[in-house]
Amino acid sequence: MANIKLTVAYDGTAYCGWQIQNDDDTIQGRMEKALEKLHGHPVKITGAGRTDSGVHARGQCANFITDMTMPVEKFREALNSFLPPDIRILKSEAVDESFHARYDATERIYKYYMLPRDLSYPWLERYCLTLKSAPDLSRFNELVSPLVGFHSFASFASVMEDGYPMERTVNYAEFYQSQGYTVFKISADGFLRRMVRSIVGTVLDLYDKGKDGSAMKAVLDAHDRSAAGACALAKGLFLDQVIYGKH
Repeated sequence: MANIKLTVAYDGTAYCGWQIQNDDDTIQGRMEKALEKLHGHPVKITGAGRTDSGVHARGQCANFITDMTMPVEKFREALNSFLPPDIRILKSEAVDESFHARYDATERIYKYYMLPRDLSYPWLERYCLTLKSAPDLSRFNELVSPLVGFHSFASFASVMEDGYPMERTVNYAEFYQSQGYTVFKISADGFLRRMVRSIVGTVLDLYDKGKDGSAMKAVLDAHDRSAAGACALAKGLFLDQVIYGKH
């Protein structure tokens, strides 16, 4: 038996998120179907994070236990042959038998992409949010500065998180320009369901109202989802990287 870690990229447009749920088409569901075809029996896979419906990834990580003796690097090619083209295994590697893709992750990094309307070409529409005009990045960064550190992020949590711990540590949160995009990059030890999209939506709402960082701190301190703005659309969000300490 061997423990295999995968690095996975996917276009989440056609899927109901990562996690298997009822009869919906999900990334995990497609992965487990591919693993079953390869092994000839069911194989469970564990992901580092449960991306929502419509969210993309370029650095999702997952692991599974195999009884096959195939060279570890061959799992990438073999699984890709069973997966649709909008899900790709970028890397397959052997890890310690104790490795767990979710629980051993020490940092997760998400990026959210936006473009002003005059630069938003049709073929980019499914991967970014369209803005009316290019924003003032200094104001955007002032708005997210109160989020850095250890806080309760209850104001940015989905109601489906009720009963779960709301505290997370945000390592950094920043907006910057890249190839015409306005990119929001945020790193934390973990994220609540729809947390990043709620933060982006709140930034846009407060920005339009002419508010500053104190308004975001008030939202954070309210510990109430109704204090925050609406979720930004899923299409602009990418799980960019998952970082592991000892693995």
